[in-house]
Amino acid sequence: MNIKVCGITELKQLQQLDGLDVDFAGLIFYKDSPRYAGDKLSGKDLKNADFDLKKVGVFVNPEMIDVLDAIDEYGLEVVQLHGDESPEMCEDLSTEVEVIKAFRISGDEDIDELVAPYDAVCDYYLFDTGGLQESIGGTGKQFDWSILSKAKIEKPFFLSGGIGPEDADKLKKFRHPDFYAVDINSKFEKEPGVKDMAKLLQFKQSLK
Repeated sequence: MNIKVCGITELKQLQQLDGLDVDFAGLIFYKDSPRYAGDKLSGKDLKNADFDLKKVGVFVNPEMIDVLDAIDEYGLEVVQLHGDESPEMCEDLSTEVEVIKAFRISGDEDIDELVAPYDAVCDYYLFDTGGLQESIGGTGKQFDWSILSKAKIEKPFFLSGGIGPEDADKLKKFRHPDFYAVDINSKFEKEPGVKDMAKLLQFKQSLK
């Protein structure tokens, strides 16, 4: 199972995640987030670093130029679009980087209908817990994963939303042919943007 750790704000923690063989690290470029990375991480440092993990820029309803600038400045390999971005925007960005399109799930959606417009224009989906518009991502709560079990989806997806260290067994039991990665964030923090590496290591070992 691949692991994405989102909300990284320190170069040292990126290096530690790379040392733990974590697959993806999310850098949030949404200015209203307490984990906003744009003023904490140096683009030059990130571009010059030799990481095996993929750097994911997380955006919410951005302007195209801002995403392209961040890809260039930080050497992003992947972009995660976490708002109401259009399939056209995903398609345009997919010529530059891999694209994850995120969907906020509240429980009564037809998943296959929801993702259909994006099927040909992104590389991955991410399913997060829905809620109030102002709490885009970072709700710290889980949605009912069984809604995904009933859907075809047919694209590798990340499972996100309130996943903590205690959920390792639940993740191992979750079955879907396209389940690709778990996305973790706030439940592994000492404070917003600072991860507890011991918790992460323990969780990673629990998933084996």
